[in-house]
Amino acid sequence: MPDLLIELFSEEIPARMQRRAAQDLQKLVTDGLVEAGLTYASAAAFSTPRRLTLTLEGVLAASPTTVEERKGPKADAPDKAIEGFLRGAGVTREALETRDTPKGPVLFAKITKEGRPAAQIVAEVLEKTIRNFPWPKSMRWGTGTLRWVRPLHSILCILSDEAGTQVVPLSVDHITAGDSTQGHRFMAPDRFSVTGFDDYTAKLKRAFVVLDPAERADMIWHDATNQAFANGLEVVEDAGLLAEVAGLVEWPVVLMGRIDEAFLDLPPEVLQTSMKEHQKFFSVRNPKTGRIERFITVANRDTADNGATILAGNEKVLSARLADAKFFWDNDLRVAKAGMGDWLKALENVTFHNKLGTQAELVDRVAALAREMAPMVGADPDEAEEAARFAKADLSSEMVYEFPELQGLMGRYYLKAAGKSDAIAAAAQEHYAPLGPSDAVPTAPVSVAVALAEKIDKLTGFWAIDEKPTGSKDPYALRRAALGLIRTIQENGLSLSLLETLFWRLAKTKVDGEHKQKNATSEEVAFKIRGRDPELARQFRIREFERRSSEYRTGDSVEQSKISTWDLFDFLHDRLKVYLRDQGIRHDVIDACIAMPGNDDLTLLVKRAKALSDVVGTEDGENLIQGFKRANNILSQAQEADGVEYSYGADIKFAETDEERALFKALDTAEAIITPAMKSEDFATAMSAMATLRAPIDAFFEAVQVNSDNPTVRRNRLNLLSRITQICLSVADLTRIEG
Repeated sequence: MPDLLIELFSEEIPARMQRRAAQDLQKLVTDGLVEAGLTYASAAAFSTPRRLTLTLEGVLAASPTTVEERKGPKADAPDKAIEGFLRGAGVTREALETRDTPKGPVLFAKITKEGRPAAQIVAEVLEKTIRNFPWPKSMRWGTGTLRWVRPLHSILCILSDEAGTQVVPLSVDHITAGDSTQGHRFMAPDRFSVTGFDDYTAKLKRAFVVLDPAERADMIWHDATNQAFANGLEVVEDAGLLAEVAGLVEWPVVLMGRIDEAFLDLPPEVLQTSMKEHQKFFSVRNPKTGRIERFITVANRDTADNGATILAGNEKVLSARLADAKFFWDNDLRVAKAGMGDWLKALENVTFHNKLGTQAELVDRVAALAREMAPMVGADPDEAEEAARFAKADLSSEMVYEFPELQGLMGRYYLKAAGKSDAIAAAAQEHYAPLGPSDAVPTAPVSVAVALAEKIDKLTGFWAIDEKPTGSKDPYALRRAALGLIRTIQENGLSLSLLETLFWRLAKTKVDGEHKQKNATSEEVAFKIRGRDPELARQFRIREFERRSSEYRTGDSVEQSKISTWDLFDFLHDRLKVYLRDQGIRHDVIDACIAMPGNDDLTLLVKRAKALSDVVGTEDGENLIQGFKRANNILSQAQEADGVEYSYGADIKFAETDEERALFKALDTAEAIITPAMKSEDFATAMSAMATLRAPIDAFFEAVQVNSDNPTVRRNRLNLLSRITQICLSVADLTRIEG
């Protein structure tokens, strides 16, 4: 079986596109070959700035000959129907076979497809791949029609086995495939022929090209960390920058340069961001002081002076960039020390959203809510409000205008320079967190208050103007805000009446412009609330909300706020399901807990879900669920048939068997534990007590016939089943558990 080697050689491919392009090349070619009947043993794709490479081992020498049997019309069908079948099958009338079937004689055709040589199939598949390659951006050049990310210079495409090497006959836009490539643009530009993948990689390395991007990244990191260590320093890790730089060079040469003393007092994050964004430099830190003192750059070639000229040029350009950063820093510090009034005023001219006002109005809303949230999270209300007032002031600074990714972080520096407390300064940076699933959530009380206020205002604001995530579209990152809200509440162990908070923010949200919220009828509100737990409705305190809401809205607008609240609340529960599923908790377990009272307290909800998950993951828990469902099904069927509700009156004096009496005793014992445990929110104890019912319930169903001929005994046993369901449902809605 031959091996296949493909290389598409072009001008420099942008680093951000290389990895995906290599994956696309492998998928398009392998899928095309398999579809044509040409299988292979293994495949691997590689990329450098100037080439995409694909190697396949163990490719079939030719596609196999196949015989397909196709059923046609009846033998006595009209001639036109038979002729159409013949054209579709590509056979003659004489090649058809007549067979008897239950529906009468039917025509069948055997269609033989001869196998084709691998080279022919590869040529077709590769040409189609090149002409339809899914580049994010592409270009045409010269007089050709081919589109590629950068001008394509050559195609290497060979099949090799023990007998030798065969060039696949292929031509795309006057580019004819061959068996040669070229090495490094400057250090080994001459072309050379190859006979297979091993020969190809070996000759490339001799021509100063490292084919594998992972190998290039390892070389860069190894050399960079060694040079830093030799000088008592350490390289600041940045996996994204490392991958990008590995895509900029074919022959990495690591060089370490110096930063001018005039810039060493800049915040390390400013130095790191400036060097990364503008020069693609790695920052080198002094572990004793935390200052960024050197930089690492990666050249694409060896030089006679060991990179001295390259370093000198880079240091000169870097000094110019850092001079700008220092200018921004010095100017910003003067404004910060003056109280930041100019920055806060400037936010009045920055639109947050045309229906939700300016950034200054956003700040006012968040500050008011942060003050309300402060007592719930253990923060000082005055400090929380002040932190929210200044949390976004740095958006007006010159440094954040130049480097938007430094928002919040620069606010922390500026607020410290302005003499604000550590808590207020920290809130400027931490209220944005978490930005990703692996980011830490804020834990300082003031930061938590501002973070919760900012996320709640964002969610309720966009819900009020009906700008919700749809499908994969989420332009305002509301899913991220919801997950951040959930994590901040849960990981800080906060107990909040989230439902009430959401309603009031929606009731207070003013919608400007021509946007009019859809009015909701009383019937729609009733539909939304119907089926919710009565205790949850009491928590919502609907009548009180209606009375107080007259300050903000009247009539149907209040009802619409309720509907929007339930809708947003359901959205948060959906995000909570994603969060808990990532922690290994089943979706049905989450649903069983969401259905219970108090589900607007996310901390308690997660605590209940984890406790239930631990129980249903055991053998006793699984069997208890089955026993509960059996009891619930029998009870439901009996109540429907009899037209009565069996919900009380089970009496041990009517028990006829030891198993019945044992179940009465077990229920008494479990209920005595479960009731106080639920009141004290000790879900683990309540769930464990519920699990102990597994054995007596199993024994009861094994020994007892519920539908006894004695109506008194039957009624007593049905009431006993009702007691089982009531005790279990007081812990979680087990009807929602699957299995």
